Amino acid sequence: MTEHEVLHVFCGPDGGHGNALGVVRDGAAVPEERDRQAIARELGFSETVFVDDPGRGAIDIYTPGLRLPFAGHPCVGTAWLLGVDRLVTAAGVVGVRHDGAFTRIAAPAAWAPPRTLRRHATPAEVDGLAVPPPGEWIYAWAWQDEAAGTVRARAFPGRGDGIDEDEATGAAAILLTAELGRALTITQGRGSQLVTGITPDGLIEVGGRVRRAG
Repeated sequence: MTEHEVLHVFCGPDGGHGNALGVVRDGAAVPEERDRQAIARELGFSETVFVDDPGRGAIDIYTPGLRLPFAGHPCVGTAWLLGVDRLVTAAGVVGVRHDGAFTRIAAPAAWAPPRTLRRHATPAEVDGLAVPPPGEWIYAWAWQDEAAGTVRARAFPGRGDGIDEDEATGAAAILLTAELGRALTITQGRGSQLVTGITPDGLIEVGGRVRRAG
């Protein structure tokens, strides 16, 4: 097994939950894309990051089945781990802000992979959803308190790669924030928490708490 670290990204207020992220710090030791893909498949996390240059914050992101130019929870987790003020992804440069317990990244909403944002009437309706069949990436959400900007969400990648439900999904939170045009606090999965906002220059910011596994 390739040497790697495991982080939990977008943890809840009590430090629990969060989406597991594999981080291979020595990305240079695995230069070939096919080998990186095989490692990501073997680890089986929703995403695995290869750090190509820790000083520059250059990273490469993979799901178990494909390479991603940009994704939210890998960027937040790796930014926290490296302590950098920016990341360099295949999509472009991602801004980073360390804000107390929260690590936040900022990127254009257009960088987020497409998802179906499906609104439901109540949080209880979202909680009661069964995992849909593969074929469509669905972000199911409902207002907990619209005035306060709090949302209940669940994410179903639909890729058929073993990740039936994503515990915390930064890219989908970016898309929802862009669509609604406002800052949000999102409770996703079993109890993960994501916070979002819109920067003065129109980028979407998403952040949360990060901890090492174990």
